[in-house]
Amino acid sequence: MAGVLDLIGNTPMVRVQRMDTGPCALFLKLESQNPGGSIKDRIAASMIDAAEREGKLARGGTIVEATAGNTGLALALVGTLKGYRTLLVVPDKMSREKIQHLKALGAEVVMTRSDVEKGHPEYYQDLAARLAGERPGAWYANQFGNPANPAAHERTTGPEIWSQMQGDVDAVVCGVGSAGTITGLTRFFRTQHASVKMILADPKGSVLAEYTRSGRLDRAGSWLVEGIGEDFVPPIADLSGVREAYTIDDAESFAAARELLRVEGIFAGSSSGTLLAAALRYCRSRSAPERVVTFVCDAGAKYLSKMYDDFWMSDQGLLPQRASGDLGDLISRRFAEGAVVTVTPNDTLLTAYGRFKLYNVSQLPVIEDGRVTGILDESDVLLAVARDAERFNATVSTVMSTRLDTVTPDAPIARLLEIFERGHVPLVVNRDGTFVGLITRIDVLNYLRRKI
Repeated sequence: MAGVLDLIGNTPMVRVQRMDTGPCALFLKLESQNPGGSIKDRIAASMIDAAEREGKLARGGTIVEATAGNTGLALALVGTLKGYRTLLVVPDKMSREKIQHLKALGAEVVMTRSDVEKGHPEYYQDLAARLAGERPGAWYANQFGNPANPAAHERTTGPEIWSQMQGDVDAVVCGVGSAGTITGLTRFFRTQHASVKMILADPKGSVLAEYTRSGRLDRAGSWLVEGIGEDFVPPIADLSGVREAYTIDDAESFAAARELLRVEGIFAGSSSGTLLAAALRYCRSRSAPERVVTFVCDAGAKYLSKMYDDFWMSDQGLLPQRASGDLGDLISRRFAEGAVVTVTPNDTLLTAYGRFKLYNVSQLPVIEDGRVTGILDESDVLLAVARDAERFNATVSTVMSTRLDTVTPDAPIARLLEIFERGHVPLVVNRDGTFVGLITRIDVLNYLRRKI
């Protein structure tokens, strides 16, 4: 009977059925079906095996890596099963689900800044290399410069694609994170089936698409897609086979991934959205039929709190919203849409406490017949129950504050700042008294950030 590590690779290939692929047939290789949930399982097994053969990693040692999450998950999975500890340096833009998954596997996670470039002491790769040098028995996996990374794809991914496509494939769409996939596939198809075109999908802000077009390395921007795109050319990268490159912004990437789930039933992560968007652009631009392959690099479950959360998408300005030209543009959760977490005057403090915890909020509007009659703060509940826990059974009406800071939608932002200075929360109420929503400090910050 096979063990978990024997399940790495030989992932299924499916054809896109319901999306507009122009004259082309588009196929998705479901790397999300690897036991660790991503394409990175392949390189983790390959790099660890090579380190063991070369005597760089001995039982009881520590694997150190800089990772956007999936390589770390794969290294932690393979490493744990082989008896190693894992220390992972992760940029602070990574999804909460990835961090929780890493810790559940027993990995030590060091968070660092995602707004600094290579050469800065807190840049995730530089920090990981330094930590590896400081820890006895540590091995720095260095996926960006490790030849066992592309070797995994040259040895397994390329042959699998060729076999599954029955020797009939015209183009493969890849992204670049460490560059292992595109480099390994370039080597495989160049030596075995040179007619296969490599197509680059790159997040807007990354330097790689322009580099393949002009050889110029521009200054990197920022992007929200995880796992692909870089501000430098990885040492192992072979981009010489790239025939076309597409720059895909966050909005298009996330929209493509969300549509893939809704239309095809495939639950994919954010980098898969970038690859899919580029693949669709490529397919729709063809004048003759082609057979095109791209990847579902990992599963969407790692992104439920981000790209699959409408509120997060709205906060990032990535979901289209009709501008009202007033304070309504600042409200991310509207009462009329059932999006505001509330209580009624007759709910118990225990009910309120449960909603504080479940929804990670610290204030609850108290609603009766569609109107705000009070507001309940965590401190109100704390003061009520601190000396008598039985008061959790008291009703919200007995402790809520009825001194409300209300504003109408046409009030200026300066009015909100006055309320914040008093430590209160502005409640937006129409002139007829109906509740619109509340505005928090982060709502104002999100609004101002979107303006630039």
